Amino acid sequence: MKIIWLGHGSFRIEIEDQVLLIDPWLHANPMLEDAQHEAAIAGATHILVTHGHFDHTADVVEVSGRTGAPVSAMVELAAWLAEKGATKGHGWNKGGTITLGAVTVTMVPASHSSSVTVDGRPVYLGMETGFIIKGEGRTIYFSGDTSIMADMDWIGKYHQPDIGILCAGGYYTMDMEQAAWAARTYFDFATVIPCHYRTFPALAQSAEPLIAGLPGVRVIEPQVLEPIEP
Repeated sequence: MKIIWLGHGSFRIEIEDQVLLIDPWLHANPMLEDAQHEAAIAGATHILVTHGHFDHTADVVEVSGRTGAPVSAMVELAAWLAEKGATKGHGWNKGGTITLGAVTVTMVPASHSSSVTVDGRPVYLGMETGFIIKGEGRTIYFSGDTSIMADMDWIGKYHQPDIGILCAGGYYTMDMEQAAWAARTYFDFATVIPCHYRTFPALAQSAEPLIAGLPGVRVIEPQVLEPIEP
């Protein structure tokens, strides 16, 4: 398994027979250089989208067209992206599980908002989500953009993820201290990878509070396009 950060909330996960792109944001992503775009998306087999905000959806249709990868998301968002030209994948909902080759992906709740801007106005397209991704005997909790929420209790107990990819930049999502508290309280992670930080001045620039708050847990500050093998 290789978990590869593309900057901000975007990831490439190479697991089993799949190359999953989650919320691939290329062109306006301050952390991903133009010359890195091809390496970021090469060989993608599927695209997963957590919610509708521009920093998660702006390049999805283009990436789907370039790679041929189907796009799966909350049912309303998946339908909108397909209407815009993305290759149709699964339009499913919280609690549901899809099978992608040897990998399963279960949609779980997040606590945020989800919209796209059309003609200068927000259009709401389903609800914000996270994912439980299972393969190679490992279970990943991909939080998506979220605050701390009570649903993390049952997500941790039921799915028992050993890897957490957690938004932790603050301002728009939970911050480093909150992410550490959530991880201690609701989960038993062996590895935690922070994201949705370092992109803009309003967001956290360091994961030190997360590291300090999770003694005994392998907290990895990701670097763009550097594979993590948890």
